[in-house]
Order: sequence, then structure tokens, then C-alpha cells
Amino acid sequence: MPTSTPPAPAPAHDTTVDLVVAGSGTGMAAALAAREMGLDVLIVEKTDYVGGSTALSGGAFWIPASSLLAAEGAVDSLERAELYLRSVVHGTSPDQRWENFLRHGDETVRMLQRTTPMRFMWSKGYSDYHPELPGGTAAGRSCECKPFDLSVLGAERARLRPTGLKSPVPMPITGFDYKWMNLMTRVPGRAVPRVAQRVSQGIGGKLLGREYVAGGQALAAGLYAGVLRAGIPVWTRTSVQRLTTDGDRVTGVVLEQDGREVTVRARRGVVLAAGGFDHNIALRHEFQSEALEPGWSLGNEGNTGDAIRIGQEAGADLDLMDQAWWFPAVAPLPGAAPLVLLAERSLPGSLIVDRHGRRFVNEATDYMSFGQRILERERAGDAVGSMWMVFDQRYRNSYVYAAGLFPRMALPESWYAAGIAHRADDPADLARRTGLPVEGLVASLRRFNELAAAGVDDDFGRGASAYDRYYGDPTVAPNPNLRPLQGQLYAVRIVLGDLGTCGGLRADGHGRVLRSDRSPIDGLYAIGNTAANAFGATYPGAGATIGQGLVYGNVVARHAAGKEAPVAPASSS
Repeated sequence: MPTSTPPAPAPAHDTTVDLVVAGSGTGMAAALAAREMGLDVLIVEKTDYVGGSTALSGGAFWIPASSLLAAEGAVDSLERAELYLRSVVHGTSPDQRWENFLRHGDETVRMLQRTTPMRFMWSKGYSDYHPELPGGTAAGRSCECKPFDLSVLGAERARLRPTGLKSPVPMPITGFDYKWMNLMTRVPGRAVPRVAQRVSQGIGGKLLGREYVAGGQALAAGLYAGVLRAGIPVWTRTSVQRLTTDGDRVTGVVLEQDGREVTVRARRGVVLAAGGFDHNIALRHEFQSEALEPGWSLGNEGNTGDAIRIGQEAGADLDLMDQAWWFPAVAPLPGAAPLVLLAERSLPGSLIVDRHGRRFVNEATDYMSFGQRILERERAGDAVGSMWMVFDQRYRNSYVYAAGLFPRMALPESWYAAGIAHRADDPADLARRTGLPVEGLVASLRRFNELAAAGVDDDFGRGASAYDRYYGDPTVAPNPNLRPLQGQLYAVRIVLGDLGTCGGLRADGHGRVLRSDRSPIDGLYAIGNTAANAFGATYPGAGATIGQGLVYGNVVARHAAGKEAPVAPASSS
């Protein structure tokens, strides 16, 4: 949770601008693009902090076939990307949504390079999430911001949304660094120099009055630096109460700041970029699963579905409300945030079981697909129920766990006291401690060990995909994702967390909000997690959520400025 004290917000007042952007995550990209095209822009942010869930994220963005990728040596094309997205999306979103995303991807990257002080890099080797499908690539299309100096924000530094993840020493950890940090004890020749470089950068920067960060903090800070440089006003602690209209056209917003209402007219439109309904548990139970609990989402606390409700009040249709960027996580202690499990699920010497003590999924699959398998089981009448990640002492000695426990560190005693961790000398005792059926867990471990010894997961295909292997252990053969468990065993309870919801207002290829008859609501746009996922029910690659937010920020700005060519009408899918 945020701990810094932000400056007092700029006072909200009645005014007229060209474009109002509600939300300060990837909504900042919409503001930057609009300002570059000569529009007068205002950003309003419900919370005290700028950055939204973008500032809490890993910070990668998935934008295929860009000049950035080409400059970094990647081999990609719009034709291959189109083939891939057609295969991945598979009709769960109108073609115009992802087609226009592709069309404007490189243009968006170039815009960000012009309007912000950020410098980007290719996360080479971070595979697409479904690289085995036509057009997919094991080399990956994900990019991220290079370590960024927060001191450029000056007095506004305290307004940037802090992250809950803290390093034991000052060091900016990029996504590429994270991969190798997990393997410090296994491939020290690759990992230690990278860690040393980041520690030197972090500590050395402090000595020079700089504060280097990476990931979502770097991306959000870079966007904010661009916003400040462009002179775009940002009103924090300011929420949209309702839209103003003239006939069928949206003409502005009524805002509330500290109990006082003001009206802002928007000549060119209103952009709803205020996240999803991550922390609206009533909506999550209605559209997703009654098994979800408050506090399991990693989206920022302001994401309560307000923008979606406001769009509905203007006549908007909804789509994909059952979807989220699911992410399995360690069951949180009371009042604490969940700890996500990314590389941990792919590394050998571990498996995940359901309430029957049985495996039910390829543990190394992408996190959205992992969650979808859980919900498919629930809707089929055989809920996964209580989930446990089981691993052995060798695993604990070898890898970083839950983004904070380094190799050989003991699991926190608080986990044992809360019943979310157990240890035992054999599978039967571990089953009794966790409340799992003894026969089920013993049989599952026996079967898993047989498959791991052979190096082929006949049951779920773990290690068959290049994505699985990206977070595997390259020192383990023949399969970097599989190794039999032996000796002392551990079990940690996991839950279905998420990075945010990704269903919301139905939008077209221009980002315009649509009614149920597919007609656009003039003057109203939606991007990011306020809009239904441009990729339908899928997650094509690391940073696809941020990627589409950035690109559609540019798209809606172009349309509002009258610079966007028409796209084909939306289908009914």
C-alpha cells in the first residue's frame, strides 16, 4: 500500500478543454498523444496518486512489429503478428479491435519516444504466451522501460503511486533481471553480474542524488514526466461523478474533489481510462466467481468499476465481464497484499494440486490461462477449491520465492501460524497437515515424479512450450521445468489473484464506447481495463494489457483530433 505523502491536489474548477482523460495509468498516453496533436487536455485521477495499476505492474508492454523491436534486432512483421492474434483471439473480440491495435503500434512507440524521457529495450527471449500457435515467437515481442531516474519528477515525485515490492538494497530490477535473479544459485555466471550491475546503479545513483527504478514504476514515472513536461494538468483526488450530454453526445464531466463538485466541458470528448472493477467484490461475484475474496486483486485500490458504471449510465454495452488478468498468488495474510507466483510455478521440483490432492493444470502456463482453467472447473461443477503449491528442500535452496524469499531463506513463521504453509518429511504427513486426501496427494506425487524423471509431462505438457521454458532452470535436463521431488516437503496455499479485470465497456476500433446496437456514443471513449479486452479472452504476451492501453490511448487521441481514418464496422462477436 502507498506510504509516501503526496502534495495537495491542484484545485478543481469549472473549465472547458478539448479532451478529459479519467485515469492516470495508460490514460497518460492518451493525454500525451492528444497534446502532441494540439489538443487542450486535462487528466483527472480519483486517488491521491498518479500511475494507476501501471505503476504497480511489471511494466512490460507487448506491441508487435515496432521500429523499437527492429532496432534491437528482433525479426517480426505485421503479417506474422496478425496471423498470431487471429489464432490467439479466435473470435472472442471483434477483428477491428486487435487489427487497429497492430496498425497503430509502432506509431505509439514513436510517440512515447518523442514525448517522454523514457528509453526502451526489448525483453529478448521473453516468449509470447502461446508461441506454438501460427505467428507466435519464442524470441518474444515484449519491451520495457530501461531503469528510470525518479528525481526528474522533482516535487512531483511524492505523487507517483508507490509499489508494494521493495528490494533489500536500492536496485532497479527489470523483467529481464528478474528471470536471472531467480537463478542466482543455479547460473551465477549469468545472474551475479546482472545483480551487481543493478546494485551499483541503485546505490551509485543514490550517491549522485538519483533514484533509479524499473518495471511499472519506471513506465508510470516516464509517462508522468512527459505529462509534466507538456504542461498537462493532473487533478488528483478528483473523481468523475457523471457525464454531461447534449442529446446523444457526451459533452463533459461533473467532477468531485474533496466534497465539492465542478463541471468540465470537453469539446472533443471524454476518455474513460480508470481501470476495471478489481475491488468491487459484488460485481466480481456477479460476473466471475463467488469464490473470489476481497484483497486478492493486485490492481490499485481505486479500481472499483466507477467508469464502467458511468459508461453504462450513458447507454454503453458491456463485454467480457467474466474475464480478468488472472494471476495465482500466495494466500495473503490478513491486511497484506497477495504475493504473485510467476517463475516459481515453472521451476523444477514443484507442482500444484487441487482440493483432491491432484494436479489439474500445466503449472508453467501463462497466468491468465491458469486462472481460466480454475474457473472452467468451477463452472463445470468440480471446483478446484483449496490449492497448494508443493515443493521440496532442494527447490527452496535453489530459487527466489514469492518475490522476496531468497534461496535457503526459511518460509516466514507467520505463514505457518496462519496455516498457509506446512512442512513434512513425507507426502502422507504433508497431506494430513494441509487437509488434503492422503491417497490423492501420495498418488499425485508418485505420478509427477515418474513423469519428471522421464522429462516429459504426459498429463499436462509442462515444458513443451517455449513460454514454459523461459522461466525454467537451464541447468536441469532433459526438461528445465521438471524434476522429481525428494526429501523434506513444503506446501504453500495459493489463491486466484489477478492484475485487474479486463472486461468492461464495449468499444470499437477507434476506442469509442458502443451501445448494445453497436452504435458509438459520440464523444465517449474507453481504454485500458475500463474497456473490454481488445484481445478477447486471451493474453497474447507479457505486457499485452499495458500495450493495448498505450496504443488505444494514441488511437482515441487521433480520433478525437479528427486524424483517424475509419475502420470496418464492429462485428457482433
